[in-house]
Amino acid sequence: MSRPRSEGGSVTIKDVAREAQVSVATVSRTMNGHQHVAESVRERVLQVARALNYIPHHAARSLSSRRTHTIGVVLPDLHGEFFSELIRGIDQVARDQGYHLLVSSSHGDPQAQRRALERLPGRVDGVVVMSPSLGDSGVHEDALPGGLPAVLLNCAGSASQRPVLNVDNYGGARVMTRHLRDSGHRRIAFIAGPDDNFDAHERMRGYRDELALDPAVQPWVLPGNFDEESGYRAGQALARDTRPDAVFAANDMMALGCLFALGHAGLKVPQDIALAGFDDVPMARYVLPALTTMRVDIAGLGARALQLLLGQQLVDAPAPPAEAAPPAFSQMVPELIVRASSAARGTAGH
Repeated sequence: MSRPRSEGGSVTIKDVAREAQVSVATVSRTMNGHQHVAESVRERVLQVARALNYIPHHAARSLSSRRTHTIGVVLPDLHGEFFSELIRGIDQVARDQGYHLLVSSSHGDPQAQRRALERLPGRVDGVVVMSPSLGDSGVHEDALPGGLPAVLLNCAGSASQRPVLNVDNYGGARVMTRHLRDSGHRRIAFIAGPDDNFDAHERMRGYRDELALDPAVQPWVLPGNFDEESGYRAGQALARDTRPDAVFAANDMMALGCLFALGHAGLKVPQDIALAGFDDVPMARYVLPALTTMRVDIAGLGARALQLLLGQQLVDAPAPPAEAAPPAFSQMVPELIVRASSAARGTAGH
């Protein structure tokens, strides 16, 4: 594709319209997300805009600068304590550095994520993208214009040209499974997360690999969806059937749902069944018994993601010092937090 330039050297909306063979109005409607644009036309305009690294000039922008002092945040969901803590961490750093946030949720829909990303150029100076769906590993790469700085957070694909920040979910799950085994529990059930979720996949892989060290112990996996309701259903099933010694839920919200289900069935934690989760959401320390979990510094994860973004040169911002350049891949290691819910077998009071 040729790279036309209007007088002055920068790509304009007229350049995109000419290359895509549409009107300026059609380009404007496409870039602003209007619905009344044929899908084939929309795709052609966006493809041209990406190829030309076109950055729209929105009305709120200064004529002398393309900076918006806004950071985009694209998440798979906004429900629950994990995402509120994550946004809190991002926002703290953003406010300290004079930026506002533009937050969007894809609601687990890869195409909604793509549309959100395609509409960011010209509205933000950089973006943090969290895309844990195993089917999404390429979506964020081809939807983001090459000129828009980005950090990928807990994304399935690590072979990226952009900085990637992940949690060591696999290692954390092994640590928790080992803790439960070392506490004398042998029949350890696992409440899994969504099938297509990268974090859930890594946590179950860690659980299975740690159990595999003892050939006499078989995995015991129940389906879950990272929410309280699926944890409650798993707890109901465990209360009805042959009981495990311990339950390891792939996140705290499912562990809390399981805790309530076991209580409603007349079972006590940890006297009858030990219980553990993953993430250390704020509620985990306040339930009775307090929940053993793998602590992910969730707000710290958000803060670190934005720090990595600010280590790049944002749109029309001064270049950061060379030593601030973000690494290609970073990983946060979760910490085992032992609380009352996972007391060693034989030591829990009745």
